[in-house]
Amino acid sequence: MPAPICVARIGAAHGVRGAVKLWTFTEDPLAVKRYGPLMTRDGARQFEVTHVREAKDHLVATLKGIANREEAERLNGLELYIAREKLPATGADEYYHADLIGLAAVTTADAPLGRVVAIHNFGAGDIVEIAPPQGATMLLPFTNAVVPTVDLAGGRMVIELPEEIDGDDPASA
Repeated sequence: MPAPICVARIGAAHGVRGAVKLWTFTEDPLAVKRYGPLMTRDGARQFEVTHVREAKDHLVATLKGIANREEAERLNGLELYIAREKLPATGADEYYHADLIGLAAVTTADAPLGRVVAIHNFGAGDIVEIAPPQGATMLLPFTNAVVPTVDLAGGRMVIELPEEIDGDDPASA
C-alpha cells in the first residue's frame, strides 16, 4: 500500500473559536476540504475540515471537534495526510513530489550521484535534495534545465550539473 501523501500543515491558532492557519501542498489549496477526513501520518487522528477560507498566504480552517483557541494551539505544526488513491491521477510528464523520493539521481552521462531524499520549497521554487553515497547532500534547483528528465518507471532522475560541479569545466583542469 502506498504511503499517505502530506497535503497540509496546521499553523498557529486563528482567533478564539478554534480556527487554525493551514498551509496546503496541493495545486488547488481549497481541495483539502474535498478530500474528506485528513489524518496524521500514523493514522491515529483524523480531522474533518468543516469550513475554509483563503487568507494572504495560507488558509484559515475550522476543524470538526476543535472548538477553542487552546485546542487549536495544540495542533500547531501537525502535518495532515490523505491516502494516495484520493489524489487525482497525474498526466504524462506529471508526478507528485512523493513519487520522486527514493529515485536514483544520475548525471546526463548516466554517472550515479545518489538518491533523491527530499523536495523542498522555501518560497522561491522547488529544490531537489540528493544524498550521495558519501558526503554532504546536494541541493539543486528543480527546474527543467537542471532536471531535464524524470523517469518514474525507470526509477531515476537525470541531473544536468553545472560545469564547475560536473568537473567538465576546462578552467578547473
